[in-house]
Amino acid sequence: MSLHTWWLFVITVSIVSAIPGPNMLLVMTHGAQYGLRRSSATMAGCLLALVLMLSISAAGLGVFLEAWPAMFNALRIIGAAYLVYLGIKTWRAPIEHIAHSSDEPAAKQVRSRLALFRNGFLIASSNPKAILFAAALLPQFIDADHAALPQFSILVATFSVIETSCYLAYASFGTQISGKLKHPPIAKAFNRLTGSIFIGFGAMMALIRR
Repeated sequence: MSLHTWWLFVITVSIVSAIPGPNMLLVMTHGAQYGLRRSSATMAGCLLALVLMLSISAAGLGVFLEAWPAMFNALRIIGAAYLVYLGIKTWRAPIEHIAHSSDEPAAKQVRSRLALFRNGFLIASSNPKAILFAAALLPQFIDADHAALPQFSILVATFSVIETSCYLAYASFGTQISGKLKHPPIAKAFNRLTGSIFIGFGAMMALIRR
């Protein structure tokens, strides 16, 4: 892989990662609710799921999903249902769950880091289109004349750094607005807005076919 190819990959992934989606919305929401330190568990869950998806695509299972539309559609509907469920849960969340601006959880926050990690992992893995996207994207940046595994490792490491940087930016923004969420009307509006967006993502995933 040439340096020029690597830079093209950096630019492409930076643009794709920066675009708001379910992962970034969840990280931002958890940053506002639980602070930057605790939301790092959410980031870790999202990142692990995406790295596994990249690995699955490299193993050729993206072709399997392409060849078995019933399996793909089943996974798509399950992912859409989870996003809608999370949206409804966020919409109805008590406003006491909005944290203060510190990194420490409020007294009524009982969600463990494991729960936040699981939430991030499920959101990031809820879209099987990511596997097909990775299967279509990665081969474009791998030089067939050289060993694929070292190149794949470089691409995944680069992706992880860029994705984590975007997570930190979104989570930091969440912590910046957390002070405003101490006011019940604003906190309620925040829950309704983010819940509606999650439901919208779920609806789009359910309705849009490949």
